[in-house]
Amino acid sequence: MLQVSHLRKQFTGTLAVDDVSFSVAHGQIFGLIGPNGAGKSTTIRMIMDILQPDRGEITIDGHPMDEAAKNVIGYLPEERGLYRKNKLLHVISYFGALKGMSPKEAREAARPLLELFSLTEYEKRNVEELSKGNQQKVQFIISVLHQPRLLVLDELFAGLDPVNQVLMRDALLQLRRENRAIIFSTHQMEQAEKLCDELLMINHGRTVLHGTPSGIKQQHGRNALHLEFTGDASFLPDLEGVASADVAQNYAELELRDGVRTNDIVAAILPRLELQNIARIEPSLQSIFLDVVQRDGDERMNDAAPDRPPPPRLKSSDPRVRKAFMNMLIFFVAGVILSLNLRDEVSTVPLVFVLIAFAAAGWSFYKFMKLRGELPEADDRGEDAQ
Repeated sequence: MLQVSHLRKQFTGTLAVDDVSFSVAHGQIFGLIGPNGAGKSTTIRMIMDILQPDRGEITIDGHPMDEAAKNVIGYLPEERGLYRKNKLLHVISYFGALKGMSPKEAREAARPLLELFSLTEYEKRNVEELSKGNQQKVQFIISVLHQPRLLVLDELFAGLDPVNQVLMRDALLQLRRENRAIIFSTHQMEQAEKLCDELLMINHGRTVLHGTPSGIKQQHGRNALHLEFTGDASFLPDLEGVASADVAQNYAELELRDGVRTNDIVAAILPRLELQNIARIEPSLQSIFLDVVQRDGDERMNDAAPDRPPPPRLKSSDPRVRKAFMNMLIFFVAGVILSLNLRDEVSTVPLVFVLIAFAAAGWSFYKFMKLRGELPEADDRGEDAQ
């Protein structure tokens, strides 16, 4: 259905999307996940032809995006795009018309969904009278009104309470049974884990995870424990033998270091917590998400770090440091004295000496800071250019 190949997008020096590729088939829910600023929304906007990629290709059924292809797509953006001062049915009719539907067709297509989401009583009310969650449900209705073959849903569950999240989940699963292709972008890892057939995780514009939820879990399987308890568990991340800990109010997920036995950890925890349940588990998508984001961030920092060690830091008692400091002081005082002599009459020659004195003081200050190690070494490329 949808094929995305080697997408790249850069904004004034910031590489938002870097060589991202994936495909979405009919009857599949494809999860696009990642932290804030990872490049998810930029990728979606390129798919929707709102932004043009700098490089790469997007095709639907083997053809490039055009106006005809847009009519087979339903799009729910992260930012709401409803006309708040208009009646709900008028807004639905308007968006249906944009997809070639008559007002009557749009209303008839919307009514079962309005009933499903308990919105029938709001048909003749202005959109602004609806709660945030109800407006999100209206956005969803508008996106599926014209029976699209591809759905692009950006943060579908935003603003929904648990009851409506269940209703929305069931509606999404029904669309999959109807053989729709669905792109589902979310920050909620639990929803992605339960709903998606395939996942792609982006961080800093790059693909860092791609596969089925079960395959990703198997790939990142590790020595982990799930605990349920009562008490103060703030000590768990610092416990000997624990590599990482995701601690909540009454439960925690611990990753143990290699060779650490469950019995040893339990023995260390028992005096401080009342354990209600303990089990060895496969890692949750949430814990994999956190681990991959942190690891990718560490790799980027290491890549950006200079290869050479920092320059040695000299003590103030070092003769070279003292000499640079004294030179700075002498030249600065000389410059001040010469400046005072210019108060009555400014002439060219004394002014030149003032400028020379202050320039020498500045150069001595630079040498002083350099010897102290307060300034970084010049980049090799900069020195070569000079």
